[in-house]
Amino acid sequence: MLSRASGTDDAHLFSTLGRTGGLFRGWLHFSGKLMPGGRLPRAEAELVILRVAHLRECAYETDHHRRLGRKAGLTAVEIDRVGSGPDAEGWTPRRRALLTVTDQLVTTRNVDDAAWAELAAHYDERLLIEIVLLINQYEGLAATITTLRIDRDTF
Repeated sequence: MLSRASGTDDAHLFSTLGRTGGLFRGWLHFSGKLMPGGRLPRAEAELVILRVAHLRECAYETDHHRRLGRKAGLTAVEIDRVGSGPDAEGWTPRRRALLTVTDQLVTTRNVDDAAWAELAAHYDERLLIEIVLLINQYEGLAATITTLRIDRDTF
């Protein structure tokens, strides 16, 4: 059922993590509360996930979230621009701040005061916390996918 919801007959991530039983169910609940169940607008969540996937060179995440990003309303240009990062032309100040924090957190495991202040100009405290959790969730998931050598899905 989860595989079909992700657009494939066998979502290798789910069939791999599903071997852990209750741990998988707990992870799925937590993950689902961040995306798609979070308060962050879905297109912005997809931008974060796509940027994490790019930085971590995680083709599995990229494959799925390019599709999900389109469904969330991202244009093909925006999806392609994610690879160029927050300094690329065309981002709104809000999305630039979101991508800057994503880059810093993934690459340094911290966010500097200037980037945090810029992000805080666009989001309330609850969303700021959610953004940090979302970035770390997908960074950890990319590491899991890479380490376990989970094969890309076919669509």
